[in-house]
Amino acid sequence: MALKNNHVVIMAGGIGSRFWPMSTEEKPKQFIDVLGVGRSLLQLTFDRFKGICNPENLWVLTNKNYADLVHEQLPEVPVGNILREPSRRNTAPCIAYVSWRIKNADTKANIVVTPSDHIVADTAEFRRVVTQCLKFTSESDAVVTLGMNPTRPETGYGYIQADLRSPSVRNKEIFRVDQFREKPDLATAKQYVKQNNFFWNAGIFIWSASTIINAFRIYAPSIAKIFDDIREKLGTEEEQALIDERYPECESISVDYAIMEKAEEIFVCPADFGWSDLGTWGSLLLQSQRDLYGNAAIGGNVSLYDTKNCIIHATEEKKVVVQGLDGYIVAEKNDTLLICKLSEEQRIKLFQETP
Repeated sequence: MALKNNHVVIMAGGIGSRFWPMSTEEKPKQFIDVLGVGRSLLQLTFDRFKGICNPENLWVLTNKNYADLVHEQLPEVPVGNILREPSRRNTAPCIAYVSWRIKNADTKANIVVTPSDHIVADTAEFRRVVTQCLKFTSESDAVVTLGMNPTRPETGYGYIQADLRSPSVRNKEIFRVDQFREKPDLATAKQYVKQNNFFWNAGIFIWSASTIINAFRIYAPSIAKIFDDIREKLGTEEEQALIDERYPECESISVDYAIMEKAEEIFVCPADFGWSDLGTWGSLLLQSQRDLYGNAAIGGNVSLYDTKNCIIHATEEKKVVVQGLDGYIVAEKNDTLLICKLSEEQRIKLFQETP
């Protein structure tokens, strides 16, 4: 498929604040420079798709409260391609919205959908994999999802079970999906890792606009009807008012439940390009460069003594000195300092609510 028909959709509407005090509901983690590299997670997502599609074919789905932040961080994306959700309805409605919108603009559109808050270490391999999957979906009615080779028995990810007995005729790296598995307990995750046909579900999807719209009409007709009703107004001045009115009518459901677990032509492309969804401080520690003692220090003015297995995020100008800690999060932002055991990070939400 020609580059001009490739479209990239970045889902950036989440309000996650797991990286508090850096991230808040006013500025969620996708807008934060979590890695200390001078680019937010949203900007890094944009960067890794360079060469896959033209900037005018890049779309961002976000909560209307974050639209200005998106425009500020991604000035290359046309303002009209920043689609504003009036309410949170999970991934199926937002993917339906952008798919109908793109189909109106480009009937031959081929689309890759990605979250905005993941990281990829090997961007060259990422582009290779995505490009070959786009070619695959441009030549078929297939839906493709990327499956990450598991490196540990992770209980925080869903899994994809693939049929590796025979690859697709069109592409030897792409296989049919046997089934999707929910986030497992530790014992089950260990069993998955021992086998060679289970992959982490990265939530990155590739399909043609026609394929996904047809899938919605078959498997999620109530959602499809809403966007069929307003199809002719998408891309006009009346769009936002209609979206504000009709979007909340959509069922709140993930695209996995609405489409992926029901459709017939579902394929997976196993891949290995250093992926993480950065859902926790612990995952950030695993993805960061660590010293001999297992510490990751993000920030230019951090000194560590007798400290190991810690993640320190201090990108402000303050000098931070840590001594004698093992397995802790140390993070500061503005007037807040967090010191928390990594094993207790699930309690961070409670800390945010403390007056």
